[in-house]
Amino acid sequence: MDIRSQPTCTSCHTDELSEVHDVFHVSNLKRCLADESLIILLEEIQVDEQLHFIEEPVEIIEREVKRLKRSRIPIVKVRWNSKRGPEFTWEREDNMKTKYPHRFEN
Repeated sequence: MDIRSQPTCTSCHTDELSEVHDVFHVSNLKRCLADESLIILLEEIQVDEQLHFIEEPVEIIEREVKRLKRSRIPIVKVRWNSKRGPEFTWEREDNMKTKYPHRFEN
């Protein structure tokens, strides 16, 4: 039996998709090299009742004190479990301690 004559996903054929070609060519695929630093563990992924992704801090990477003219503000570099992959931001340490006290128990 010729492979080209076999039906493709019959449940996928709708009016909306009738103009879309249901075959792709291997030459269209790109090589993907996994970056170990971008891997998010399954345990780190959390969703709410509506199945929305919940972004939470994974770890505190670095601490620094921001010096202004008359004050000093402690800040921390935070790695977030973002749905786009690891994301890093600088946040005020006092705000982070209030929201996520378990990240500062060391």
